[in-house]
Amino acid sequence: MAEPQSPTGPLTALRLDDRLRDTKLFFTQAVRTFHATGSVVPSSRALADALAEYVRERPDPGQALRILEAGAGTGAITRGIAAAMGPKDTADLVEANPRFAAHVEDLLGSDPELSAIADRATVHAMLVNDMGTDQAYDVIISGLPFANFTAEQVGEILDHYFTVLRPGGTLSFYGYLYTKEVKAVIARREDYLRQARASWLVQDWIDRYGIRSERVWANVPPAWVHHLRKPA
Repeated sequence: MAEPQSPTGPLTALRLDDRLRDTKLFFTQAVRTFHATGSVVPSSRALADALAEYVRERPDPGQALRILEAGAGTGAITRGIAAAMGPKDTADLVEANPRFAAHVEDLLGSDPELSAIADRATVHAMLVNDMGTDQAYDVIISGLPFANFTAEQVGEILDHYFTVLRPGGTLSFYGYLYTKEVKAVIARREDYLRQARASWLVQDWIDRYGIRSERVWANVPPAWVHHLRKPA
């Protein structure tokens, strides 16, 4: 019988190198474009798995899902989506930052988890609103930092999501815990009010369409994950 592979073997070392490379790229781009990134470290696997819940849990196990990820970043959440995907599922991975988009494209050919979906995933280097409305999705997973946008921008993004989401489909997104409370203390008044207005708009959508929310403590910073369903 073959010896089990050591946890410090070549595959584990490769994954560690990938994560370190992801983190370095994410940090350097986040420092330059924090408004569009929203954090200085990639999302944790716990957060990725929570966001991918409705890819993993589906009423019909044989159902083929069409998935949209908005804000793929360096692929941290994409890995959680890939792990949850079925053999017939397809995914559009949208990322406006060209450095991030190119990185995810490379990972589809080199990363052990992402290469498994390479023939069923397409990277789009553009804003999600520029994807058009000719495709319909069963699941949308958003990594966009709503707290950094204006209420008008958030409204346009959510409207787009629900336009391309099939009836009965789910939208999952996250926001960091205590963002509004921290900004109330340290932010300029206009920045706090902008974030508060965006937060009120997001909460209105959660109140109307929300089916489940959960805290994910194993992330930096800790986050809320919200799942919404478009009425059938």
